[in-house]
Amino acid sequence: MTLPPRLRVLPSLAQVEAAQWDALHDRRNPFVSHAFLAGLEQHGCLRPEWGWQPRHLTLWHDDALVAAVPGYLKDNSHGEFVFDHAWANAYARHGLDYFPKWLGAVPYSPVTGPRLLAGDDTRRRQLLQAIAGHVQETGLSSAHVNFHSGPEDALFDAEWLRRVDVQFQWQRRPGWRSFDDFLGAMDHKRRKNIRQERARVARSGIDFRVVHGDEATAGDLEAMHGFYLQTFAEYGNAPALTLPFLRHLASTMPRQLVLFLALQDQRPIAGALCLRGGDTLFGRYWGGAALPGLHFETCYYQGIEYCLREGLQRFEPGAQGEHKLARGFLPVPVRSRHWIADPQFRQALRGWCAREERDVARYMQALRQHSPFREGDEDGT
Repeated sequence: MTLPPRLRVLPSLAQVEAAQWDALHDRRNPFVSHAFLAGLEQHGCLRPEWGWQPRHLTLWHDDALVAAVPGYLKDNSHGEFVFDHAWANAYARHGLDYFPKWLGAVPYSPVTGPRLLAGDDTRRRQLLQAIAGHVQETGLSSAHVNFHSGPEDALFDAEWLRRVDVQFQWQRRPGWRSFDDFLGAMDHKRRKNIRQERARVARSGIDFRVVHGDEATAGDLEAMHGFYLQTFAEYGNAPALTLPFLRHLASTMPRQLVLFLALQDQRPIAGALCLRGGDTLFGRYWGGAALPGLHFETCYYQGIEYCLREGLQRFEPGAQGEHKLARGFLPVPVRSRHWIADPQFRQALRGWCAREERDVARYMQALRQHSPFREGDEDGT
């Protein structure tokens, strides 16, 4: 008789060899790689005072790692992008503790991708059982799996509440080989607006350098980190990513790190940091001078051109932002799942999630009425 795999809770990815961890996924999503996740831990990006304590759940047969989910013990909801403040407030009104909770996710990254890392669905279901068991055994309020992939969604049973949200993403259409092909599918108004925005930036004498991690100089990385700090300071948020972490990405993920640097008089004045996956470009951070059109050019148009040039199929520029719709990024659903230990709260939140999902469906339908593409071009026809 084959014994069930043994659960080990790891407070650090340093306790797992990179080759073992990365053998559990297809390496097409950079955010679940050992290099990315371990780099956050090693270079000061995860701090207990910000609510991030690594608690990776792993399943083992003897010395063989057979399944894993990147996980964190959380005593707040900082950096998650699936907002549950109303849930925490409801717990508090009833004299109960919502925190700490357990979260299966990639810190600071509202990026869809695999979360239940394993070779088959049997192992993935065992992971889900282990997660619920861990919550019960440790007295936590709940477990949450954020931004999991579409195929994984069917693995969650009805005890896992589902939430749905909207992001704006670019999808390459058949026949799009150049930026002009992309614009040609748009209605006249949006096409004209984008051309005007790009021309305004060009008239300012701004050029762009696109560099991968192994092409980035020390100055490039320092400039990008400075832009990142500037943006967070402008919004009054605490920056989590450190310059040593960017250097780590450049050295351990040399062709997956992509920087778009805007230059004026040969000096960098803005930048966008992206990660490249198997067929997708993921936009993560931006910062720079407040010049008309520069944000759109750096964060969106340069990325679209890169995807068209490199043969990538998708561009996910980050969470939120209805302004992305007019620039060719269409609404798509993103998902999260939630296991609530208290059965009464689980039932109450089930109705809450159902109402939220209906509201999101209506919102997406309204957004589709404002597609920038000509009728008949939304699906590439």
